[in-house]
Amino acid sequence: MDQGNDTWISEFLLLGLSKESELQSLIFGLFISMYLTTVFGNLLIILASISDPHLHTPMYFFLSNLSFVDICFISSTIPKMLQNIQTQSKVITYKGCIIQMYFFTLFVCLDGFLLTVMAYDRFLAICHPLHYMVIMNPQLCGLLVLLSWVMGALNSLLHSLMVLWLSFCTDVEIPHFFCEINQVVRLACSDTFLNDIVMYSAAGMLGGASLTGILYSYSKIVSSIRRISSAHGKYKAFSTCTSHLSVVSLFYCTSLGVYLSPAAANSSHSSATASVMYTVVTPMLNPFIYSLRNKDIKRALKRITAMAVI
Repeated sequence: MDQGNDTWISEFLLLGLSKESELQSLIFGLFISMYLTTVFGNLLIILASISDPHLHTPMYFFLSNLSFVDICFISSTIPKMLQNIQTQSKVITYKGCIIQMYFFTLFVCLDGFLLTVMAYDRFLAICHPLHYMVIMNPQLCGLLVLLSWVMGALNSLLHSLMVLWLSFCTDVEIPHFFCEINQVVRLACSDTFLNDIVMYSAAGMLGGASLTGILYSYSKIVSSIRRISSAHGKYKAFSTCTSHLSVVSLFYCTSLGVYLSPAAANSSHSSATASVMYTVVTPMLNPFIYSLRNKDIKRALKRITAMAVI
């Protein structure tokens, strides 16, 4: 790696999802619809969690934080993509690319961390119900969220600073609809060995730790549920986890599918298309998953809707 920032460019070109000009209007309409649905749906979850006193619990505190992160997550990529389609430009400035890369990495990390914290919350609620409110007090809840933000910010800062040390020559075309860190590093004309080591080590450690924490929590939850004698008790206990388990499965299956799929690994276009699943579709579906299976959220949303009508 070169010692210093010898970057010779001022901008990158985001090639997007398709080079076909006739498809751009369709892509614009589809993505602006998904973006607005995501923002509106997650805002409703946040509003419901704040306005309804029955939802002032650790689980909904973490859920509202997840909804806020999902809004930021999709907002870090889609508005720039829509702007480029609207203006028929593929340009993103060098500085803008680094900033987008930083915030995208931050929010994808936060999603994983918050899902892990929510799994821990369900573990305490089901396996240690008598001590749940004592352990999961407001101070601990705030500390867990703060710790997630700090770890995510430091991880994103490390990757962004390391990209700043890379030199870029003439190839500035990113075969993606946003500045995905792996694609940007591939364009460097300086040595990227250290970047690759840090990138994959951080993904393995942080992603692996989050996934391990979730799997451990649910192994204990399943073991605890199996000891419940009545079928109704088992159903009631497990029903509190179904929404979170669905979101976890959707997030990890889509994100791991992007980076572990042979087709995505061998084709940048396939990788960009597959990335839509965890960068756009997952944040959009999360509010529906939590609201459709959750009576408390439904009740709060009905109350908000009734107040809006009045």
